[in-house]
This record gives sequence, C-alpha cells and structure tokens, in this order.
Amino acid sequence: MPSSDKFNIDKSGTYKLGGHSARRLGYGAMQLAGKGVFGPPKDRDAAIAVLREAVASGVNHIDTSDYYGPHVTNKLIREALAPYPDDLVIVTKIGARRGSDASWLPAYSPEELTQAVHDNLRNLGLEVLDVVNLRIMFDTLGPAEGSIEEPLTALAELQRKGLVRHIGLSNVTRAQIEEGRRICEIVCVQNQYNLAHRQDDALIDELARDGVAYVPFFPLGGFSPLQSSTLSGVAKRLGATPMQVALAWLLQRSPNVLLIPGTSSVGHLRENLAAAELELTADVLSELEGVAKAA
Repeated sequence: MPSSDKFNIDKSGTYKLGGHSARRLGYGAMQLAGKGVFGPPKDRDAAIAVLREAVASGVNHIDTSDYYGPHVTNKLIREALAPYPDDLVIVTKIGARRGSDASWLPAYSPEELTQAVHDNLRNLGLEVLDVVNLRIMFDTLGPAEGSIEEPLTALAELQRKGLVRHIGLSNVTRAQIEEGRRICEIVCVQNQYNLAHRQDDALIDELARDGVAYVPFFPLGGFSPLQSSTLSGVAKRLGATPMQVALAWLLQRSPNVLLIPGTSSVGHLRENLAAAELELTADVLSELEGVAKAA
C-alpha cells in the first residue's frame, strides 16, 4: 500500500528531458490558477505550499504556462521556488492565449510567440527557458492535422537567439511531429493520454525508440476524472487509490513517459507522488487493459 506520508519518488526512475535528468513523477501547475484555469487561486498560501512540497519531495520537473491564469501560475512558481534548485526543469507552453471570457484562443504569429516567451521569462524570473512546448490549437478538443512549420520556425528562431534551450510539441499528430523534427530537435511530446484514452499507444513506442520523452496531460482524466469499476476494484485489492493505480500504470507503460499530475492540495500531491511505490503485476496490467476497451 503506497503511503502518502513516506515515499520515495526516486523509485519512479528518471528520463532525459532537454539537458536534465527528470524524475518521472513531476508536477503540473495548471490547477493552481482559479476556477477554469482563470484568475488567481482560491488560496494563495495553499498554492505556494503545494509547489514547495513538490520540490521538497523530490520533484524536479514542473509543467506550467503563462496562459494559465493568465500570468498566475508562473508568478506563483517564482514566489515559491526562486532561486530555483539547479536540477529543476521548468517546462512551459506557448501557442495559446486567454480571452477576457476565459476562452482558449490560438496565438501563433511570430509576434505572439515572441511576446509569450518574454512573458514566461519575466514571470518565472529566468534568463532562458529550459523547455518550451509549442501548443497546437487547430482544434482545442484534440490534435488536428495541418502544417506547423510557420509557428515552429518562429520558435526555433527564438531558440537560436538563446531565449529557449529545448523545444517540444503539444497536442499534435504523428505527421506534425515528423514535420517538426525536420525543422528542429524535438525533446518531448505532450498529448492527452491515460488508462482510458489510448490513441497514442503506437506513438509512445516510436518516440521511446528515438529517445524522446512523452508527457501525457490529463493523466488522471483531467476535468472528468477516470471512472472505472475495474480500476476501482484493482485499487481496493492493492490498498491504493484509483488515481495511484492509474499513475502507476502510466509509469509502467513505457520508460519515456514523464508524469505531470496536477493538484492544488498538499494531501493529494502526496498521494500522487506515492504512486512511485506501487508496482503492478502482469495479471493486474492485463486486467487494466479492459479499461481502455470499455472507454
């Protein structure tokens, strides 16, 4: 039974992310903003506490974006953690902006991408961004085909200017990844993937062969948490929570998978990180395959 009080996330292993060796259990900062990822947090002190607890527990990979809030989570990260530990990799995203009505809007022009990089630098208090994911917004519900050459070329130019060290892609198709890798090195791909949402199964294996990190967003289902009697049954037998089992499954799915579960609660953070202690047997893994088939 994974304890939320005593755990060692080193058991999750590490994987190369840009120039860092990232522990495979990281933290996603999106939920630190207000409702709908818009506006300030309900409890600022609690948000600061979650960030500090994550790093104190061994997390050295934090995922964020300046369009969370907007300008909310990055300022919280800076307040909580600067000066940053040497081994901490902060991964951010550009390619979108927030409307005044909290809508999610594309922001791809060279001018918008340049402004986004400078906003991230300023609000995080950095001189260079470790990893920047280009978020593709052709369809806000999921990847959609279309050329990414123009925005990615603009981001690669910011990399050449020394403002960005490494580049990743988010919400993309296999064809877009192939196009992107002809333009610049891609160090990670960030798409929706979890126990029930398995469209990227083959892609994960292909990226693993090439040494590229895969970072699933919504690893626990996102705004609609995973619901499965199979998952709940397995968790009960193992003395774990369903979410711990879902995270453990992802850790065992492939060594190039890096997790960024988000929460605004220190208690939930500890539960998530304790999933590093949970090992699933072959029989359990086989049983969990049924969750995807039923989805």
